[in-house]
Amino acid sequence: MLTGLVIKNFALIDHLEVNFSEGMTSITGETGAGKSILLGGLGLVLGNRADLSTLKNVDEKCFVEATFSIQDYNLKNLFKELDLDYDAITLIRREILPSGKSRAFVNDSPVNLNILQRLGQELIDVHSQHQTLSLTQSDYQLEVLDALANNKANLEQYQNHLSQYKKVEERLLELTALQDSQKQDLDYSTFLLNELLEAALVPGMLTPLEEEEQELIHAEEIGLSLLKASQIVNEEQIGVEVQLSEVRLALSKVSSLSEKHLPLFNRIESLKIELLDLDQEIQFQAEQIEANPARLATVKEALQKIYDLQAKHHCQGIEELIAIRESLDQKVQATATLGEDLIGLTEERDRLKVQVQQVAETLSEKRRKTIPSLKGELESLLGILGMPNARFNIDLLPSDRFLLHGKDQLVFEFSANKGSQFGTLKKVASGGELSRIMLSIKAILSRFKTLPTIIFDEIDTGVSGEVSYKIGGVMHQMSQYMQVITISHLPQVAAKGAHHFKVYKETINQSTYTQLKKLKPEDRILEIAQMLGGEEISETAIQHAKELLN
Repeated sequence: MLTGLVIKNFALIDHLEVNFSEGMTSITGETGAGKSILLGGLGLVLGNRADLSTLKNVDEKCFVEATFSIQDYNLKNLFKELDLDYDAITLIRREILPSGKSRAFVNDSPVNLNILQRLGQELIDVHSQHQTLSLTQSDYQLEVLDALANNKANLEQYQNHLSQYKKVEERLLELTALQDSQKQDLDYSTFLLNELLEAALVPGMLTPLEEEEQELIHAEEIGLSLLKASQIVNEEQIGVEVQLSEVRLALSKVSSLSEKHLPLFNRIESLKIELLDLDQEIQFQAEQIEANPARLATVKEALQKIYDLQAKHHCQGIEELIAIRESLDQKVQATATLGEDLIGLTEERDRLKVQVQQVAETLSEKRRKTIPSLKGELESLLGILGMPNARFNIDLLPSDRFLLHGKDQLVFEFSANKGSQFGTLKKVASGGELSRIMLSIKAILSRFKTLPTIIFDEIDTGVSGEVSYKIGGVMHQMSQYMQVITISHLPQVAAKGAHHFKVYKETINQSTYTQLKKLKPEDRILEIAQMLGGEEISETAIQHAKELLN
Protein backbone atom coordinates (compact mmCIF):
# COMPACT_ATOMS: atom_id res chain seq x y z
CA MET A 1 0.00 0.00 0.00
CA LEU A 2 0.93 3.66 -0.35
CA THR A 3 2.53 4.80 2.92
CA GLY A 4 4.12 8.13 1.99
CA LEU A 5 4.15 10.81 -0.67
CA VAL A 6 6.58 13.70 -1.06
CA ILE A 7 6.04 16.34 -3.76
CA LYS A 8 8.33 19.32 -4.40
CA ASN A 9 7.99 22.09 -6.97
CA PHE A 10 5.00 20.62 -8.80
CA ALA A 11 2.22 22.88 -10.11
CA LEU A 12 0.96 24.83 -7.07
CA ILE A 13 2.84 22.63 -4.61
CA ASP A 14 6.05 24.03 -3.21
CA HIS A 15 6.69 21.27 -0.71
CA LEU A 16 4.22 18.66 0.47
CA GLU A 17 4.87 15.58 2.57
CA VAL A 18 2.14 13.23 3.72
CA ASN A 19 1.89 9.76 5.27
CA PHE A 20 -0.98 7.41 4.51
CA SER A 21 -2.38 4.53 6.53
CA GLU A 22 -4.27 1.37 5.73
CA GLY A 23 -8.03 1.34 5.54
CA MET A 24 -10.05 4.11 3.93
CA THR A 25 -8.69 7.64 3.58
CA SER A 26 -10.88 10.58 2.54
CA ILE A 27 -9.48 13.64 0.77
CA THR A 28 -11.72 16.68 0.51
CA GLY A 29 -11.41 20.32 -0.42
CA GLU A 30 -13.03 23.06 -2.39
CA THR A 31 -13.14 22.93 -6.16
CA GLY A 32 -9.82 24.20 -7.48
CA ALA A 33 -8.00 23.62 -4.21
CA GLY A 34 -5.61 21.20 -5.85
CA LYS A 35 -6.94 17.67 -5.36
CA SER A 36 -6.19 16.87 -9.00
CA ILE A 37 -2.66 18.20 -8.47
CA LEU A 38 -2.08 15.51 -5.87
CA LEU A 39 -3.13 12.87 -8.37
CA GLY A 40 -0.97 14.49 -11.01
CA GLY A 41 2.07 14.30 -8.75
CA LEU A 42 1.30 10.67 -7.89
CA GLY A 43 0.84 9.98 -11.59
CA LEU A 44 4.45 10.95 -12.22
CA VAL A 45 5.75 8.05 -10.11
CA LEU A 46 3.27 5.77 -11.89
CA GLY A 47 4.82 6.54 -15.26
CA ASN A 48 2.75 9.44 -16.60
CA ARG A 49 4.52 11.86 -18.91
CA ALA A 50 5.33 15.38 -17.79
CA ASP A 51 6.78 18.59 -19.17
CA LEU A 52 8.24 21.84 -17.90
CA SER A 53 4.78 23.34 -17.49
CA THR A 54 4.36 21.22 -14.34
CA LEU A 55 7.25 22.97 -12.58
CA LYS A 56 6.20 25.67 -10.13
CA ASN A 57 9.69 27.20 -10.24
CA VAL A 58 11.19 26.58 -13.68
CA ASP A 59 14.70 27.09 -12.29
CA GLU A 60 14.43 24.16 -9.90
CA LYS A 61 13.78 20.49 -10.42
CA CYS A 62 10.48 18.83 -9.65
CA PHE A 63 10.72 15.95 -7.21
CA VAL A 64 8.09 13.32 -6.40
CA GLU A 65 8.72 10.29 -4.19
CA ALA A 66 6.22 7.63 -3.20
CA THR A 67 6.79 4.95 -0.58
CA PHE A 68 5.00 1.60 -0.78
CA SER A 69 4.75 -1.26 1.67
CA ILE A 70 4.50 -4.34 -0.54
CA GLN A 71 5.52 -7.34 1.58
CA ASP A 72 1.98 -8.77 1.49
CA TYR A 73 1.42 -8.65 -2.27
CA ASN A 74 3.50 -11.36 -4.01
CA LEU A 75 5.44 -8.95 -6.20
CA LYS A 76 8.88 -10.59 -6.05
CA ASN A 77 8.44 -12.30 -9.42
CA LEU A 78 7.42 -9.00 -11.03
CA PHE A 79 10.52 -7.29 -9.65
CA LYS A 80 12.63 -10.16 -10.99
CA GLU A 81 10.94 -9.90 -14.39
CA LEU A 82 11.65 -6.14 -14.48
CA ASP A 83 15.23 -6.71 -13.25
CA LEU A 84 14.66 -4.64 -10.10
CA ASP A 85 15.92 -5.09 -6.58
CA TYR A 86 13.01 -6.16 -4.39
CA ASP A 87 12.45 -4.39 -1.08
CA ALA A 88 9.46 -4.76 1.20
CA ILE A 89 9.50 -0.98 1.54
CA THR A 90 9.86 0.22 -2.03
CA LEU A 91 10.64 3.83 -2.97
CA ILE A 92 9.74 5.18 -6.39
CA ARG A 93 11.22 8.56 -7.26
CA ARG A 94 10.66 10.79 -10.27
CA GLU A 95 12.60 13.92 -11.11
CA ILE A 96 11.94 16.52 -13.79
CA LEU A 97 14.89 18.81 -14.36
CA PRO A 98 14.69 22.45 -15.52
CA SER A 99 16.20 21.28 -18.81
CA GLY A 100 13.10 19.15 -19.36
CA LYS A 101 14.94 15.88 -18.82
CA SER A 102 13.08 13.31 -16.76
CA ARG A 103 14.61 10.65 -14.49
CA ALA A 104 12.98 7.82 -12.59
CA PHE A 105 14.26 5.46 -9.90
CA VAL A 106 12.94 2.37 -8.13
CA ASN A 107 14.85 1.69 -4.92
CA ASP A 108 17.59 4.00 -6.28
CA SER A 109 17.91 1.99 -9.51
CA PRO A 110 17.31 4.07 -12.66
CA VAL A 111 14.35 2.87 -14.75
CA ASN A 112 12.41 3.96 -17.82
CA LEU A 113 8.76 4.98 -17.98
CA ASN A 114 7.64 1.59 -19.29
CA ILE A 115 8.91 -0.08 -16.13
CA LEU A 116 7.23 2.56 -13.97
CA GLN A 117 3.94 2.01 -15.76
CA ARG A 118 4.22 -1.78 -15.48
CA LEU A 119 5.02 -1.57 -11.77
CA GLY A 120 2.38 1.09 -11.15
CA GLN A 121 -0.35 -1.18 -12.56
CA GLU A 122 0.33 -3.61 -9.71
CA LEU A 123 0.56 -0.98 -6.97
CA ILE A 124 -2.28 1.49 -7.51
CA ASP A 125 -5.57 1.49 -9.36
CA VAL A 126 -6.50 5.12 -9.98
CA HIS A 127 -10.19 5.08 -10.74
CA SER A 128 -11.61 8.22 -12.27
CA GLN A 129 -14.70 9.08 -14.25
CA HIS A 130 -12.58 8.70 -17.38
CA GLN A 131 -11.61 5.15 -16.44
CA THR A 132 -15.26 4.26 -16.08
CA LEU A 133 -15.44 4.25 -19.88
CA SER A 134 -13.26 1.12 -19.91
CA LEU A 135 -16.22 -0.69 -18.37
CA THR A 136 -17.93 -0.54 -21.76
CA GLN A 137 -15.09 -2.44 -23.43
CA SER A 138 -15.41 -6.18 -23.93
CA ASP A 139 -11.79 -6.94 -22.98
CA TYR A 140 -12.21 -5.27 -19.58
CA GLN A 141 -15.49 -7.10 -18.97
CA LEU A 142 -13.76 -10.41 -19.68
CA GLU A 143 -10.92 -9.49 -17.33
CA VAL A 144 -13.48 -8.92 -14.57
CA LEU A 145 -15.14 -12.26 -15.26
CA ASP A 146 -11.79 -14.05 -15.33
CA ALA A 147 -10.73 -12.48 -12.02
CA LEU A 148 -13.85 -13.87 -10.36
CA ALA A 149 -13.48 -17.22 -12.11
CA ASN A 150 -9.86 -17.52 -10.92
CA ASN A 151 -8.77 -17.93 -14.53
CA LYS A 152 -5.37 -16.27 -14.25
CA ALA A 153 -3.34 -19.49 -14.52
CA ASN A 154 -5.59 -20.91 -17.24
CA LEU A 155 -5.45 -17.66 -19.21
CA GLU A 156 -1.65 -17.54 -19.02
CA GLN A 157 -1.52 -21.17 -20.19
CA TYR A 158 -3.94 -20.41 -23.02
CA GLN A 159 -2.00 -17.38 -24.22
CA ASN A 160 1.27 -19.32 -24.05
CA HIS A 161 -0.16 -22.17 -26.15
CA LEU A 162 -1.80 -19.65 -28.49
CA SER A 163 1.52 -17.87 -29.03
CA GLN A 164 3.23 -21.16 -29.96
CA TYR A 165 0.31 -22.13 -32.18
CA LYS A 166 0.42 -18.83 -34.07
CA LYS A 167 4.18 -19.07 -34.57
CA VAL A 168 3.87 -22.56 -36.06
CA GLU A 169 0.91 -21.48 -38.19
CA GLU A 170 2.83 -18.48 -39.51
CA ARG A 171 5.82 -20.69 -40.32
CA LEU A 172 3.50 -23.14 -42.04
CA LEU A 173 2.06 -20.37 -44.18
CA GLU A 174 5.56 -19.18 -45.08
CA LEU A 175 6.69 -22.66 -46.13
CA THR A 176 3.49 -23.26 -48.07
CA ALA A 177 4.02 -20.02 -49.98
CA LEU A 178 7.67 -20.96 -50.50
CA GLN A 179 6.66 -24.36 -51.82
CA ASP A 180 4.19 -22.79 -54.24
CA SER A 181 6.83 -20.40 -55.54
CA GLN A 182 9.47 -23.11 -55.79
CA LYS A 183 7.17 -25.40 -57.73
CA GLN A 184 7.23 -22.86 -60.53
CA ASP A 185 10.98 -23.05 -61.08
CA LEU A 186 11.69 -26.52 -59.73
CA ASP A 187 11.54 -28.09 -63.18
CA TYR A 188 13.91 -25.54 -64.63
CA SER A 189 16.33 -25.89 -61.72
CA THR A 190 16.23 -29.67 -62.10
CA PHE A 191 16.94 -29.31 -65.86
CA LEU A 192 19.95 -27.08 -65.19
CA LEU A 193 21.22 -29.47 -62.54
CA ASN A 194 20.94 -32.48 -64.87
CA GLU A 195 22.89 -30.60 -67.54
CA LEU A 196 25.70 -29.98 -65.10
CA LEU A 197 25.60 -33.55 -63.81
CA GLU A 198 25.80 -34.96 -67.34
CA ALA A 199 28.92 -32.88 -67.94
CA ALA A 200 30.65 -34.90 -65.20
CA LEU A 201 32.64 -31.89 -64.14
CA VAL A 202 35.76 -32.36 -62.02
CA PRO A 203 38.27 -29.70 -60.96
CA GLY A 204 41.13 -29.16 -63.46
CA MET A 205 39.58 -31.16 -66.29
CA LEU A 206 39.44 -28.35 -68.84
CA THR A 207 43.18 -27.94 -69.56
CA PRO A 208 43.87 -31.66 -70.29
CA LEU A 209 40.88 -31.77 -72.65
CA GLU A 210 42.04 -28.68 -74.53
CA GLU A 211 45.53 -30.15 -74.83
CA GLU A 212 44.14 -33.47 -76.09
CA GLU A 213 42.04 -31.65 -78.65
CA GLN A 214 45.07 -29.84 -80.01
CA GLU A 215 47.03 -33.10 -80.26
CA LEU A 216 44.23 -34.88 -82.08
CA ILE A 217 43.77 -31.99 -84.48
CA HIS A 218 47.49 -31.94 -85.33
CA ALA A 219 48.17 -35.70 -85.05
CA GLU A 220 49.62 -36.08 -88.57
CA GLU A 221 51.83 -33.04 -88.24
CA ILE A 222 53.09 -34.16 -84.83
CA GLY A 223 53.77 -37.73 -86.08
CA LEU A 224 55.77 -36.52 -89.08
CA SER A 225 57.83 -34.15 -86.94
CA LEU A 226 58.68 -36.90 -84.47
CA LEU A 227 59.74 -39.24 -87.29
CA LYS A 228 61.88 -36.52 -88.82
CA ALA A 229 63.54 -35.94 -85.46
CA SER A 230 64.31 -39.66 -85.16
CA GLN A 231 65.74 -39.72 -88.70
CA ILE A 232 68.03 -36.81 -87.92
CA VAL A 233 69.37 -38.67 -84.94
CA ASN A 234 69.87 -41.98 -86.78
CA GLU A 235 71.08 -40.83 -90.26
CA GLU A 236 73.89 -43.24 -91.29
CA GLN A 237 76.53 -40.70 -92.29
CA ILE A 238 75.46 -37.34 -91.00
CA GLY A 239 73.08 -38.31 -88.23
CA VAL A 240 73.45 -36.81 -84.79
CA GLU A 241 74.34 -40.17 -83.28
CA VAL A 242 77.19 -40.72 -85.84
CA GLN A 243 78.50 -37.22 -85.32
CA LEU A 244 78.32 -37.59 -81.58
CA SER A 245 80.24 -40.92 -81.79
CA GLU A 246 83.05 -39.21 -83.66
CA VAL A 247 83.23 -36.47 -81.09
CA ARG A 248 83.32 -39.16 -78.36
CA LEU A 249 86.19 -40.93 -80.15
CA ALA A 250 88.23 -37.74 -80.42
CA LEU A 251 87.72 -36.84 -76.74
CA SER A 252 88.58 -40.41 -75.76
CA LYS A 253 92.02 -39.99 -77.35
CA VAL A 254 92.52 -36.63 -75.68
CA SER A 255 91.54 -37.93 -72.23
CA SER A 256 93.92 -40.94 -72.59
CA LEU A 257 96.79 -38.58 -73.18
CA SER A 258 95.86 -36.14 -70.37
CA GLU A 259 93.47 -36.69 -67.46
CA LYS A 260 92.85 -32.94 -67.54
CA HIS A 261 90.44 -33.55 -70.43
CA LEU A 262 88.69 -36.54 -68.87
CA PRO A 263 85.61 -34.48 -67.77
CA LEU A 264 85.01 -33.59 -71.40
CA PHE A 265 84.92 -37.24 -72.31
CA ASN A 266 82.56 -38.02 -69.45
CA ARG A 267 80.18 -35.31 -70.56
CA ILE A 268 80.06 -36.50 -74.17
CA GLU A 269 79.51 -40.02 -72.88
CA SER A 270 76.48 -38.76 -70.91
CA LEU A 271 75.20 -36.90 -73.95
CA LYS A 272 75.32 -40.04 -76.03
CA ILE A 273 73.41 -42.03 -73.44
CA GLU A 274 70.78 -39.23 -73.15
CA LEU A 275 70.55 -39.02 -76.98
CA LEU A 276 69.87 -42.74 -77.26
CA ASP A 277 67.19 -42.50 -74.55
CA LEU A 278 65.64 -39.47 -76.24
CA ASP A 279 65.57 -41.28 -79.54
CA GLN A 280 63.74 -44.22 -77.97
CA GLU A 281 61.15 -41.90 -76.47
CA ILE A 282 60.68 -40.07 -79.80
CA GLN A 283 60.10 -43.37 -81.57
CA PHE A 284 57.69 -44.52 -78.86
CA GLN A 285 55.58 -41.35 -79.05
CA ALA A 286 55.68 -41.46 -82.83
CA GLU A 287 54.20 -44.96 -82.69
CA GLN A 288 51.42 -43.69 -80.37
CA ILE A 289 50.38 -40.85 -82.59
CA GLU A 290 47.53 -41.66 -84.89
CA ALA A 291 44.55 -39.82 -86.31
CA ASN A 292 41.38 -40.61 -84.28
CA PRO A 293 38.39 -38.70 -85.67
CA ALA A 294 35.97 -40.41 -83.29
CA ARG A 295 37.96 -39.43 -80.19
CA LEU A 296 38.41 -35.93 -81.56
CA ALA A 297 34.66 -35.60 -81.97
CA THR A 298 34.13 -36.83 -78.42
CA VAL A 299 36.64 -34.34 -77.01
CA LYS A 300 35.20 -31.50 -79.06
CA GLU A 301 31.71 -32.35 -77.84
CA ALA A 302 32.85 -32.43 -74.20
CA LEU A 303 34.62 -29.10 -74.54
CA GLN A 304 31.67 -27.51 -76.30
CA LYS A 305 29.36 -28.59 -73.49
CA ILE A 306 31.65 -26.93 -70.98
CA TYR A 307 31.91 -23.76 -73.08
CA ASP A 308 28.11 -23.67 -73.50
CA LEU A 309 27.55 -24.13 -69.75
CA GLN A 310 29.99 -21.33 -69.00
CA ALA A 311 28.15 -19.04 -71.36
CA LYS A 312 24.71 -20.01 -70.00
CA HIS A 313 25.69 -19.46 -66.38
CA HIS A 314 27.87 -16.43 -67.12
CA CYS A 315 30.98 -17.79 -65.48
CA GLN A 316 34.52 -18.84 -66.20
CA GLY A 317 36.30 -21.96 -65.11
CA ILE A 318 35.22 -25.44 -64.08
CA GLU A 319 35.24 -24.52 -60.38
CA GLU A 320 32.50 -21.90 -60.83
CA LEU A 321 30.33 -24.37 -62.68
CA ILE A 322 30.83 -26.93 -59.93
CA ALA A 323 29.77 -24.33 -57.33
CA ILE A 324 26.62 -23.59 -59.35
CA ARG A 325 25.92 -27.32 -59.62
CA GLU A 326 26.18 -27.74 -55.85
CA SER A 327 23.91 -24.73 -55.27
CA LEU A 328 21.28 -26.08 -57.65
CA ASP A 329 21.52 -29.50 -56.00
CA GLN A 330 20.88 -27.94 -52.57
CA LYS A 331 17.94 -26.00 -53.96
CA VAL A 332 16.37 -29.06 -55.50
CA GLN A 333 16.99 -31.11 -52.37
CA ALA A 334 15.50 -28.36 -50.20
CA THR A 335 12.39 -28.37 -52.33
CA ALA A 336 12.21 -32.13 -52.00
CA THR A 337 12.52 -31.97 -48.18
CA LEU A 338 10.11 -29.02 -47.95
CA GLY A 339 7.20 -31.38 -48.23
CA GLU A 340 8.48 -33.36 -45.25
CA ASP A 341 8.86 -30.13 -43.26
CA LEU A 342 5.32 -29.14 -44.13
CA ILE A 343 4.01 -32.50 -42.91
CA GLY A 344 5.92 -32.10 -39.64
CA LEU A 345 4.71 -28.53 -39.12
CA THR A 346 1.13 -29.49 -39.92
CA GLU A 347 1.26 -32.21 -37.28
CA GLU A 348 2.77 -29.74 -34.78
CA ARG A 349 0.10 -27.17 -35.63
CA ASP A 350 -2.67 -29.69 -35.12
CA ARG A 351 -1.19 -30.81 -31.79
CA LEU A 352 -0.96 -27.24 -30.50
CA LYS A 353 -4.47 -26.50 -31.77
CA VAL A 354 -5.81 -29.31 -29.60
CA GLN A 355 -3.96 -27.88 -26.59
CA VAL A 356 -5.27 -24.36 -27.20
CA GLN A 357 -8.80 -25.69 -27.72
CA GLN A 358 -8.69 -27.67 -24.48
CA VAL A 359 -7.59 -24.68 -22.40
CA ALA A 360 -10.10 -22.44 -24.20
CA GLU A 361 -12.86 -24.87 -23.22
CA THR A 362 -11.66 -24.81 -19.61
CA LEU A 363 -11.78 -21.00 -19.64
CA SER A 364 -15.29 -21.03 -21.08
CA GLU A 365 -16.55 -23.59 -18.55
CA LYS A 366 -15.20 -21.66 -15.56
CA ARG A 367 -16.61 -18.41 -16.95
CA ARG A 368 -20.08 -19.90 -17.42
CA LYS A 369 -20.06 -21.19 -13.87
CA THR A 370 -19.07 -17.72 -12.60
CA ILE A 371 -21.58 -15.65 -14.58
CA PRO A 372 -24.56 -16.29 -12.22
CA SER A 373 -22.60 -15.19 -9.15
CA LEU A 374 -21.22 -12.10 -10.92
CA LYS A 375 -24.70 -11.20 -12.13
CA GLY A 376 -26.21 -11.74 -8.71
CA GLU A 377 -23.57 -9.75 -6.84
CA LEU A 378 -23.71 -6.86 -9.28
CA GLU A 379 -27.49 -6.61 -9.08
CA SER A 380 -27.38 -6.87 -5.29
CA LEU A 381 -24.75 -4.13 -4.91
CA LEU A 382 -26.51 -1.86 -7.36
CA GLY A 383 -29.71 -2.33 -5.36
CA ILE A 384 -27.82 -1.06 -2.33
CA LEU A 385 -26.52 1.85 -4.41
CA GLY A 386 -29.97 3.08 -5.36
CA MET A 387 -30.57 1.00 -8.48
CA PRO A 388 -32.98 -1.71 -7.24
CA ASN A 389 -34.25 -2.55 -10.71
CA ALA A 390 -30.86 -2.93 -12.34
CA ARG A 391 -30.55 -6.16 -14.29
CA PHE A 392 -27.78 -7.74 -16.31
CA ASN A 393 -27.79 -10.15 -19.22
CA ILE A 394 -24.38 -11.82 -19.29
CA ASP A 395 -23.64 -14.62 -21.72
CA LEU A 396 -20.85 -16.15 -23.75
CA LEU A 397 -21.04 -16.70 -27.49
CA PRO A 398 -18.59 -19.15 -29.08
CA SER A 399 -16.19 -17.78 -31.64
CA ASP A 400 -14.78 -19.75 -34.55
CA ARG A 401 -11.42 -18.11 -33.97
CA PHE A 402 -8.86 -18.18 -31.19
CA LEU A 403 -9.03 -14.73 -29.60
CA LEU A 404 -6.65 -13.12 -27.12
CA HIS A 405 -8.74 -14.20 -24.12
CA GLY A 406 -10.09 -17.48 -25.49
CA LYS A 407 -12.87 -18.42 -27.89
CA ASP A 408 -15.59 -16.50 -26.08
CA GLN A 409 -17.37 -13.36 -27.17
CA LEU A 410 -18.90 -11.78 -24.10
CA VAL A 411 -22.43 -10.44 -24.11
CA PHE A 412 -22.68 -7.88 -21.30
CA GLU A 413 -26.00 -6.08 -21.43
CA PHE A 414 -27.71 -3.86 -18.89
CA SER A 415 -31.16 -2.62 -18.03
CA ALA A 416 -31.59 0.04 -15.35
CA ASN A 417 -35.38 0.04 -15.07
CA LYS A 418 -38.27 -2.37 -15.12
CA GLY A 419 -39.69 -2.89 -18.57
CA SER A 420 -36.71 -1.32 -20.35
CA GLN A 421 -34.82 -3.24 -23.01
CA PHE A 422 -31.39 -4.71 -22.42
CA GLY A 423 -28.58 -2.97 -24.24
CA THR A 424 -24.83 -2.51 -24.13
CA LEU A 425 -23.50 -0.36 -21.32
CA LYS A 426 -22.22 2.19 -23.82
CA LYS A 427 -25.74 2.75 -25.18
CA VAL A 428 -28.09 2.43 -22.19
CA ALA A 429 -26.12 3.37 -19.04
CA SER A 430 -25.76 6.99 -17.91
CA GLY A 431 -22.54 8.39 -16.48
CA GLY A 432 -23.81 8.07 -12.92
CA GLU A 433 -24.98 4.51 -13.54
CA LEU A 434 -21.64 3.57 -15.05
CA SER A 435 -19.85 4.97 -11.99
CA ARG A 436 -21.96 2.84 -9.66
CA ILE A 437 -21.55 -0.25 -11.84
CA MET A 438 -17.78 0.24 -11.87
CA LEU A 439 -17.74 0.76 -8.11
CA SER A 440 -19.69 -2.46 -7.70
CA ILE A 441 -17.24 -4.31 -9.92
CA LYS A 442 -14.27 -2.88 -8.01
CA ALA A 443 -15.92 -3.92 -4.75
CA ILE A 444 -16.33 -7.48 -6.04
CA LEU A 445 -12.80 -7.58 -7.46
CA SER A 446 -11.31 -6.39 -4.17
CA ARG A 447 -12.13 -9.81 -2.70
CA PHE A 448 -10.55 -11.76 -5.54
CA LYS A 449 -7.76 -9.64 -7.00
CA THR A 450 -5.11 -8.49 -4.57
CA LEU A 451 -4.20 -4.88 -5.24
CA PRO A 452 -2.44 -2.75 -2.62
CA THR A 453 -4.24 0.54 -3.25
CA ILE A 454 -7.24 1.91 -5.10
CA ILE A 455 -7.94 5.63 -5.51
CA PHE A 456 -11.44 6.87 -6.35
CA ASP A 457 -11.36 10.30 -7.95
CA GLU A 458 -14.78 11.89 -7.58
CA ILE A 459 -16.67 8.94 -9.05
CA ASP A 460 -19.61 9.87 -6.80
CA THR A 461 -20.30 13.09 -8.71
CA GLY A 462 -23.98 13.60 -9.51
CA VAL A 463 -25.53 11.12 -7.05
CA SER A 464 -28.00 11.84 -4.30
CA GLY A 465 -27.25 12.02 -0.60
CA GLU A 466 -28.74 8.64 0.22
CA VAL A 467 -26.92 6.94 -2.64
CA SER A 468 -23.69 8.68 -1.74
CA TYR A 469 -24.03 7.29 1.78
CA LYS A 470 -24.31 3.80 0.32
CA ILE A 471 -21.33 4.46 -1.97
CA GLY A 472 -19.30 5.43 1.07
CA GLY A 473 -20.38 2.23 2.75
CA VAL A 474 -19.22 0.12 -0.20
CA MET A 475 -15.85 1.88 -0.21
CA HIS A 476 -15.52 1.34 3.51
CA GLN A 477 -16.25 -2.36 3.03
CA MET A 478 -13.58 -2.52 0.31
CA SER A 479 -11.05 -0.97 2.71
CA GLN A 480 -11.17 -4.20 4.72
CA TYR A 481 -9.34 -5.91 1.88
CA MET A 482 -7.18 -3.07 0.50
CA GLN A 483 -6.15 0.52 1.01
CA VAL A 484 -8.85 2.85 -0.31
CA ILE A 485 -8.24 6.55 -0.97
CA THR A 486 -11.26 8.55 -2.10
CA ILE A 487 -11.37 12.12 -3.34
CA SER A 488 -14.90 13.35 -2.86
CA HIS A 489 -17.14 16.39 -2.56
CA LEU A 490 -19.80 14.42 -0.73
CA PRO A 491 -19.82 14.46 3.09
CA GLN A 492 -21.58 11.08 3.24
CA VAL A 493 -18.61 9.50 1.43
CA ALA A 494 -15.91 11.48 3.21
CA ALA A 495 -17.32 10.56 6.62
CA LYS A 496 -16.78 6.84 5.96
CA GLY A 497 -13.01 7.28 5.89
CA ALA A 498 -10.90 6.17 8.82
CA HIS A 499 -8.53 9.03 7.96
CA HIS A 500 -9.27 12.43 6.54
CA PHE A 501 -7.10 14.95 4.69
CA LYS A 502 -8.08 18.39 3.51
CA VAL A 503 -6.63 20.08 0.44
CA TYR A 504 -6.61 23.84 0.52
CA LYS A 505 -4.91 26.83 -1.04
CA GLU A 506 -3.17 29.67 0.72
CA THR A 507 -1.44 32.79 -0.53
CA ILE A 508 2.01 33.72 0.77
CA ASN A 509 3.92 36.74 -0.54
CA GLN A 510 1.67 37.10 -3.55
CA SER A 511 2.07 33.41 -4.47
CA THR A 512 -0.60 30.71 -4.21
CA TYR A 513 0.26 27.31 -2.79
CA THR A 514 -1.63 24.04 -2.46
CA GLN A 515 -1.41 22.50 1.00
CA LEU A 516 -2.58 19.25 2.53
CA LYS A 517 -3.24 18.57 6.19
CA LYS A 518 -4.55 15.65 8.17
CA LEU A 519 -7.66 16.57 10.11
CA LYS A 520 -8.01 15.93 13.82
CA PRO A 521 -11.39 14.59 15.01
CA GLU A 522 -12.67 18.06 15.91
CA ASP A 523 -11.42 19.56 12.65
CA ARG A 524 -13.03 16.74 10.79
CA ILE A 525 -16.43 17.53 12.29
CA LEU A 526 -16.14 21.10 11.06
CA GLU A 527 -15.04 20.00 7.57
CA ILE A 528 -17.98 17.59 7.21
CA ALA A 529 -20.34 20.23 8.58
CA GLN A 530 -19.04 22.77 6.07
CA MET A 531 -19.51 20.24 3.26
CA LEU A 532 -23.10 19.81 4.46
CA GLY A 533 -24.11 23.43 5.03
CA GLY A 534 -21.60 25.69 3.30
CA GLU A 535 -19.50 28.49 4.81
CA GLU A 536 -22.05 29.26 7.54
CA ILE A 537 -21.77 26.27 9.86
CA SER A 538 -24.90 25.72 11.90
CA GLU A 539 -25.43 23.59 14.95
CA THR A 540 -27.65 21.38 12.85
CA ALA A 541 -24.82 20.82 10.37
CA ILE A 542 -22.39 20.04 13.19
CA GLN A 543 -24.83 17.59 14.72
CA HIS A 544 -25.40 15.98 11.31
CA ALA A 545 -21.64 15.74 10.77
CA LYS A 546 -21.22 13.98 14.13
CA GLU A 547 -23.93 11.52 13.18
CA LEU A 548 -22.24 10.77 9.84
CA LEU A 549 -18.88 10.26 11.53
CA ASN A 550 -20.36 7.89 14.06
